[in-house]
Amino acid sequence: MPTTVPFVKMHGAGNDFVMLDLRKMKLPQLKKKAAFLLDRRFGIGGDQIITIEPSKKADYRMRIFNADGSEVEMCGNGIRCFAKYLWDRKEKIIRKTGGLAVETLAGIIRPKMIDDNRVQVDMGEPILDGRAVPTTLDGQVVDRAVKIAGAEYRITAVSMGNPHAVIFTDDVDGTPLEKVGPPIETATDLFPKRINVEFVEVMSKSKVKARVWERGSGITLACGTGACAVAVASALNGKTGRKVAVHLPGGRLDIEWTKENRVLMTGPAAEVFAGTITL
Repeated sequence: MPTTVPFVKMHGAGNDFVMLDLRKMKLPQLKKKAAFLLDRRFGIGGDQIITIEPSKKADYRMRIFNADGSEVEMCGNGIRCFAKYLWDRKEKIIRKTGGLAVETLAGIIRPKMIDDNRVQVDMGEPILDGRAVPTTLDGQVVDRAVKIAGAEYRITAVSMGNPHAVIFTDDVDGTPLEKVGPPIETATDLFPKRINVEFVEVMSKSKVKARVWERGSGITLACGTGACAVAVASALNGKTGRKVAVHLPGGRLDIEWTKENRVLMTGPAAEVFAGTITL
């Protein structure tokens, strides 16, 4: 029997999501339905699916699915949309304190509303050990030369709950991301769980421009965890301070790597439209 499913379309800095509230309903085989739901011609369209679910460990549980059906650990833009979704629906928990504890595969993440349209998220501590990111490289991977598909790159590896390879360039707009992103993502001899890729151009000590190839999704207009990884990598390489405005094709995210080794991300979240879809 067909199932009619309500959804809300949201975006954070152009990184867009199909939000499914599954607190009172179940949607079997969601991984198999992801490609259809995220198709921009035949489905709703989006970079990822985000579910709002009950949690025994936190206020809510968030799950994130790519179009290829893979489930990922964390999404910075997505968790801002998650908080905004609940804020707009006047959920008591977030309206009382402004903040939430959200269970993710990357652990408990705590978004907090700054105003009606902006959310700050404590993204936790960056993981810098190469093996833990994970990569197959030992120690901190900072400006490390690697060869992938016949090309040499200097990468800085950072995990923000999911793995990132940050590569600095003098011309981020001229980088053929659609060509170089896939072989880097899938270089499993270096990145056993595949990897997100960010190319970064440094504009000043407090401003960078970045473009993102997301694992399982391809080119996206923004990536929250990616922006955090970019800020950490920029500071590690001495290119910026610990407060950085990361300018992505979809907008700006403000990142601070605190002295307490926490990464704070502040950025927008917006609802685009709502409806139902029959599966």
